[in-house]
Amino acid sequence: MIKNGGLLTSDQPNPKWLSVLPALIRKRIEDRHNLQKILGNTGWLFFDKILRMGVGLLVSVWVARYLGPEQFGAFNFALAFVALFGAFASLGLDGIVVRDIVREPEQQYEILSSAFMLKLYGGIVAFLISLETIYVMQPAATQTHWLVGIIAAGMIFQSFDAIDLWFQSQVKSKYTVIAKNSVFVIFALVRVVLILNKAPLIAFAWAALAEIIAGAAGLTMFYIKQHSILALCCPRMNIARRLVKESWPLILSSLTVSIYMRIDQIMLAQMIDNKEVGLYSAALRFSEIWYFIPTVIVSSVMPSLIQARIESVETYHNRLQQLFGWLVRIAYLIAIPMTFVSSILIRFLYGLDYQRAGLILAIHIWTAVFVFLGVGSTPWTINESTMKYSLVQTTSGCIINIGLNFILIPLYGGVGAAIATLIAQIFASFVINALIPKLRVLFMIELRALANPLR
Repeated sequence: MIKNGGLLTSDQPNPKWLSVLPALIRKRIEDRHNLQKILGNTGWLFFDKILRMGVGLLVSVWVARYLGPEQFGAFNFALAFVALFGAFASLGLDGIVVRDIVREPEQQYEILSSAFMLKLYGGIVAFLISLETIYVMQPAATQTHWLVGIIAAGMIFQSFDAIDLWFQSQVKSKYTVIAKNSVFVIFALVRVVLILNKAPLIAFAWAALAEIIAGAAGLTMFYIKQHSILALCCPRMNIARRLVKESWPLILSSLTVSIYMRIDQIMLAQMIDNKEVGLYSAALRFSEIWYFIPTVIVSSVMPSLIQARIESVETYHNRLQQLFGWLVRIAYLIAIPMTFVSSILIRFLYGLDYQRAGLILAIHIWTAVFVFLGVGSTPWTINESTMKYSLVQTTSGCIINIGLNFILIPLYGGVGAAIATLIAQIFASFVINALIPKLRVLFMIELRALANPLR
């Protein structure tokens, strides 16, 4: 049994939600408290993302129709540009911090506060770098400077997301869900008010920053109810050094992921115009909205996979195969129907101004299959300490994406960018694993999942 915030429990009562399940399912999970915690945690995370998917998508569509492809493209260019520097704010710490808290519960507060301070410093650095870079790239674009500056300031306050890592390690994500969703709903209404009052583009950037600040405040309040705020103020230099030493390949990996996930919008703006960025961004809203699913599932099962790796390699590999099977199954269920309804969906929701985004969506939606595989490999990467190979994977994908963008964007615009992203994602998340000996076990797990997801 793991004490002090560990995963396993003994004589705990079954949760109330168990009583509403069908008898067959209830019988299988009664008194399996660790599984109940995982299912409960996953349920909260799914509630969070489904609410955001529903409400957020409707508000986003409304904002897109209100701003039009040109201004919507300018706003999304700023978002994509800031996202390029997000790796410096997150520092690739998330999975490592969760793992270390599970493994070393007696040092959980020192680990958490060390991660918080690292993220805070990283957010400040990311903010300054993004400002300097946009001034160099577009010295006369005053509106773009303001958009990037306001949105980039949010990376400083995202350091409070370190608190969420503690809740993840305890399989208690409901507190994060309640805190952030309350803020999310409020600011969805704020955006509606901005539209009704015909607010300028810059107002939507201020709303995005205010939402991050309010979310950080809500998360901190929930944490303080269970712990003293001083628990965030006891960083240890030796722990911080250890975290950075282990996470630096993930920092570089996250940076390259940010580049090849967002470089399309940057290159579309530079090589064509903001309107093409707006069309591409409209398609991405429906393609990337599903990416929460593997993140939710993996964050919920991560602690149990860490424990399984300690107890039995065979059990660990079996659970990984089950995880990948589920992820691929879900990805196919999303990509196949979306391929056929994409044009109808875009035209119905966004209007005729955005109709070319339908073909972009039909292609880009298939990246979900390989994004799901990439996220699913996180427990393997953390448990097997193969972080350095993550850098090889993402760097290769980044180079392929940029190279193909130079060829395909002038020819096909947003459609070419979607093709480039899909090819790069296939290579980075799947093909390259076959080329690296230490990752071939992972490649075979992925291959079996892709070929026979029902297994």
